[in-house]
Amino acid sequence: MADSRDARPSTDEETAPLLQDVSHPDAPQSEHTPPTFSERISSIVQEPLSPLSKILFVVALFFLLLSSIFIGLFAGAQHKLNRPSGGEHEKETITTTISYTATATLTATSISTGISTATSTTTVTSTVSPPTPTTPPEEPACLTPQCIMLAASVLSSLDTTQDPCENFFDFANGGWLKAHPIPSDKGSIGNFELLTQDNRLLIQQILSQDSSSVYTSALQTEPGALESSEHYDELLLRKLRGLYRSCMNEDLLNARGQDPLIRVVRTIGDLFSRKTTVVNGVNKDEDAFPDGLTAAVAYLHSRGVDALFSAQIEGDVGEDPNFMTLLFGQPSLGLPSKEYYDDESIVELYQSVLERLLVTLYEEDAAFEAEESEVLTVSEPTVHEDRLRVWPPWPWPPWDGGEGGDDGDEHGRRNRTEEAPILARNVVEFEKKIANASLDLDILYQDPIATYNPVPFSNLSKALPEFDFKTYLSTFAPRNFPGRVILDSLSFPESLSRILNETSRDTIQAYLETRAALELSPHLGTTTEAWKAVRSLEERLRGIKPGAIGDRSEYCVGRVEAAMGFAAGRYFVKEVFGGSSREKGTKVITDIIETFKLSLTNLTWMDGESASAAAQKADAIRVKVGFPLSPDTRNARSLAAYYNLVKVQETAFFENMLSARVNDQIKMWFQLGKRRDPEAWEMYPSMVNAYFNPPANEIVFPAGILQPPFFSQDWPAYMSYGAFGQVASHELTHAFDSAGRLYNQNGKLEEWWTNSTSEGFNKIQKCISDQYSSYYVDDGHGGKVYVNGNLTSGENIGDSGLIQAFRAWKANFQKSSADGDEFLLPGLNYTREQMFFIAFGRIWAQNIKPESAVSRVRSDPHSPNRFRVDGTVSNIPEFAEAFKCSSKAKLNPPIEKRCVFWG
Repeated sequence: MADSRDARPSTDEETAPLLQDVSHPDAPQSEHTPPTFSERISSIVQEPLSPLSKILFVVALFFLLLSSIFIGLFAGAQHKLNRPSGGEHEKETITTTISYTATATLTATSISTGISTATSTTTVTSTVSPPTPTTPPEEPACLTPQCIMLAASVLSSLDTTQDPCENFFDFANGGWLKAHPIPSDKGSIGNFELLTQDNRLLIQQILSQDSSSVYTSALQTEPGALESSEHYDELLLRKLRGLYRSCMNEDLLNARGQDPLIRVVRTIGDLFSRKTTVVNGVNKDEDAFPDGLTAAVAYLHSRGVDALFSAQIEGDVGEDPNFMTLLFGQPSLGLPSKEYYDDESIVELYQSVLERLLVTLYEEDAAFEAEESEVLTVSEPTVHEDRLRVWPPWPWPPWDGGEGGDDGDEHGRRNRTEEAPILARNVVEFEKKIANASLDLDILYQDPIATYNPVPFSNLSKALPEFDFKTYLSTFAPRNFPGRVILDSLSFPESLSRILNETSRDTIQAYLETRAALELSPHLGTTTEAWKAVRSLEERLRGIKPGAIGDRSEYCVGRVEAAMGFAAGRYFVKEVFGGSSREKGTKVITDIIETFKLSLTNLTWMDGESASAAAQKADAIRVKVGFPLSPDTRNARSLAAYYNLVKVQETAFFENMLSARVNDQIKMWFQLGKRRDPEAWEMYPSMVNAYFNPPANEIVFPAGILQPPFFSQDWPAYMSYGAFGQVASHELTHAFDSAGRLYNQNGKLEEWWTNSTSEGFNKIQKCISDQYSSYYVDDGHGGKVYVNGNLTSGENIGDSGLIQAFRAWKANFQKSSADGDEFLLPGLNYTREQMFFIAFGRIWAQNIKPESAVSRVRSDPHSPNRFRVDGTVSNIPEFAEAFKCSSKAKLNPPIEKRCVFWG
């Protein structure tokens, strides 16, 4: 394959000579050769002119000169209208001199495309500015309504005052950025977010219909699969619509107040203090929970709330990637990343939020307990008000036998409401210790070897004796106790043990209660104190305007997707993913895979042995497009069984969400000790995203992202490969990035590249890590927060796969052109190569507030969108060639400064 810098010329470029049939002056001529044109002119000139001929000659000469002047003025005015302001284009000039004595053709060549742009005959010397980067192709453009609308969308996105070779993100998105200010209730707005809104609007229309309106047919329902599709569709839609209506009933949510959350927090307290031994509705032995910690954590985990540690079920990548085993790791934190615990202003706000939560929970719980006491003790004397405010109730702690303590009143009780400020401060310190004991995110995300630490289960129990793991597991998997567990950090269990021993039980209980409140308060009414407290933290971290609340229906559809996304996806797919969308989307992906395999043999850093193994892995990748088959979104009965445990009441949104969380946990734990389901998906169909799963060696593309501006079955190929091709190549490249390359074609974790290839890869990886570490975002206060190039290296390498999409499009150009899929769009005076890159740049359009940008840089393995565009194209020589960038352009660095992964 030719070097990547030797790109094929644009198919829009002129190839025919500008002056044809001009004889060479030294060419021999036969005796009978007719007189040449110049000889005929000479003979005519030598003939004497009549008076009339002289007059006509002068008039003709006058009109010729006048025409030349008008043509020059028109061309100059037209050029000024098309010329981008600023940049190098204003500095460069083209000077041409035209002779009187011969017909001369002036061809001004675009500095961006090399296309012929102007032809005229003149007799003067003139100086003009260089033409715009592109010119209208001579072949006719598509003028269907769809083509006109697509062209208008692209044109409105551009900012042609920007030089694409200097700021391509702004060039491709400047118009879009001006037209899409960030809503006051959001921290950012971009094409991903807008498409998510569009997808949710469609689902909302489905959910808002009357319950009797049922989709009576499924997507390609398999013959004989159902005895009554309509019956199961009705069951699914009843649940989906009931869940949606329960979320939309704001009056009822506000009337219920914080009671649903109070019940959860009371359960945590009862379990922690051993007042109850019921977890998930199952009675446990009195001695099952010696100190209540295990019971309380198990209860939280069963509701999908991280506390103390995380537990996941995934393949054992060191032994058998398809054997599902237990992964034990660090938990999520109340703040987005450990860096925030060193930010005094953020810590101060976070502590105040925790205090507000504790105060409102304790006060309302005391009132709740008072109401219950009045009902239970009608004939008894009135309970003193102070006693009603005590939590937890006497005796405390239970193993002290009711004896009073030094820090209590005469009965050994304390008013925890008054202690809320101290407890909040202690919880922050407790979380800070957990954060310091946790792995840095660049190791957690980018080093699968360091985070794969299989040990016998007894080792975990010994390292963390404060926790009863056998009892914990019996809550989720009573009949399947694993022989070993995989730790993401060998030191974390022992560190957690030490932290627990250094921390008071009051603080641990407050930590567990606030973990539940932070996670579940968004399901309450917006007038509750708990909701407001958690929202104030989100507003600060994301830059949201205080008090700004977005559209309730959009939020509620999002909750329905989170709870029953596969069921909602059944009807979403039916509406938007018909025709040849799946086939055309799959073709883009498979074309890129084939191109990627061909490119492996040309990589200077990869030897033949590693290239052969990489090609085998690429061949083995499972490609999933559109919708899952497990649960089978084509099969209403399959979906009804999958969501059988989700109980929906139209008057209980909070409980509905808890029910869905419990269902998700049961589904996850059910996989323990079993073989991987090859058809399972981690994303629901309407999600605007995609992923690569290393242990399964699969790339997955939900129907939600196969929509404009990422994809359309009616688009020209150069736009499909530029936009969706980037998504496809990104996920494919993840199989060979800093983490993905350490999994072989069967998803097993091992070093399957040769040492020399690994060394070559590491050198380029460092190059790209250093490159992105030089980028930064504004913190909103005049400071800079730099991108962590090590944290984002995997995603940056994934983005570098864009070149594979470009090559795949080029390789298929002749066929797609013959099929009529390379049609041009009206009003877009750009080559197809340029349009490919414009389509790529547009998908990353995003306005983001400084607070959200900082949060992303600190916690997200993806680089900010601006750098995903400019950083990517600066490493692709074909981009600079397409836009004819000068050697001094910012996005056309010298080859020695480029980080070129794929040749």
